[in-house]
Amino acid sequence: MESFLKKFFPGLLKTTRRASKDVYCMYNDQALTAFTSSLYAFGMVGTLVASRVTRRVGRKTIMVIGGSMFLVGSLVNAAAANLAMLIVGRMLLGLGLGFSGQATPVYLAEMSPPRWRGGFISAFPLFISVGYLVANLINYGTSRIPEWGWRLSLGLAAVPAAVMVLGAVLITDTPSSLVLRGKHDHARAALQRVRGKGVDVDAEFSDILAAVEHDRRNQEGAFRRILRREYRPYLVMAVAFPVFLNLTGVTVSAFFSPILFRTIGFGSDAALMGAIILGLMNIGGIIASGVAMDRYGRKLLFAIGGALMFTCQVAMASIAGTHLGHGSKMPKGYAVAVLVLTCVFSASFSWSWGALYWTIPGEIYPVEVRSAGQGTAVALNLGLNFVQAQCFLAMLCSLKYGVFLFYAFWLVVMTAFAMALVPETKGVPLDSMGHVFARHWYWGRFVKDHKFGNEST
Repeated sequence: MESFLKKFFPGLLKTTRRASKDVYCMYNDQALTAFTSSLYAFGMVGTLVASRVTRRVGRKTIMVIGGSMFLVGSLVNAAAANLAMLIVGRMLLGLGLGFSGQATPVYLAEMSPPRWRGGFISAFPLFISVGYLVANLINYGTSRIPEWGWRLSLGLAAVPAAVMVLGAVLITDTPSSLVLRGKHDHARAALQRVRGKGVDVDAEFSDILAAVEHDRRNQEGAFRRILRREYRPYLVMAVAFPVFLNLTGVTVSAFFSPILFRTIGFGSDAALMGAIILGLMNIGGIIASGVAMDRYGRKLLFAIGGALMFTCQVAMASIAGTHLGHGSKMPKGYAVAVLVLTCVFSASFSWSWGALYWTIPGEIYPVEVRSAGQGTAVALNLGLNFVQAQCFLAMLCSLKYGVFLFYAFWLVVMTAFAMALVPETKGVPLDSMGHVFARHWYWGRFVKDHKFGNEST
């Protein structure tokens, strides 16, 4: 939004209006990237802090704290008088992201009925995409309000934040979390409340008690345990998935898509509309993935998504290299082609890595290293988000259209990794997942079948 740039980045706004400026470098401003990337840096801090205290205070309290930080951060941003105040608001939003992002998926998994748990997990990235779409619709509408439209855009984040705080206050904590803190009576009451009056919860509550006791025996030293040789596949997955997720290039295209579209020649409103279209494509890709995942398997999604994303990145590099140069804007027809390619890329990502990033890690970790695996993956993902957000505009300025080829190269690497080293988990019960790794052509040298009980499964 030009009113936003005029208020906080006036020098950058003047630069973008100079036709002689290299179009790849016109938005290369460290203050602008700090505004975006500060959210991820403090999101990583929030995740690490929340993972340390959630066992003592419960999932509900962590979500209340996260929502409260969102609420305060959005109000600070809306009232920002200078860049420092703006970045402080982003830091608070980042802490809220870390706290809620750590607790909310766990809360959903622990509260959902077992037969619907897969649906809850796959719905999580879907609703993230819905929120992203709503945010871009708000940006598109408020961009038409001169001078103070950006304040309304940032301040409206207080609405979902308030809903989150109020909702977290009203709901019960999870039975597993309550048992961990020794509140067995409260835990049973909470389980009865969510399953409904008259429903027999004895068997499920006994399973929760047994699982929590097993978790309590194995929780201490989980980070040390995952470093052992027999857990090597899970450590590799905990690192590889967030690394490859960021190297698809989707994080930067999602958060810098309006800037990217303006770089190739779209106006401000058209660039924001392009970001809205990307949001719709994300939702479509995730819905299609949810339908296909348990029918055709995970590997097919990786293969199709990887091939389409690679093709889009190479095509965008070719168009940008030919039709976008120093002091020029891309012809309209080619700019539309880039928009179409970006949409196909976005849908292909959501179909593959976007959905499977949440599904596969949620399936594979043994209970004794689950906290270490999930904590490592979430913190590493947010840390890499920070690095990407801080470096992307400088990369765009330095590599120019080669930035698309950079991501295309990594798409080849990650697709080969997924096809060769990520086991197919379609239809495999959670308690039999260890057998899949034990019988894998490579991971079998680390994981032994006898560790996972009945070998006839």
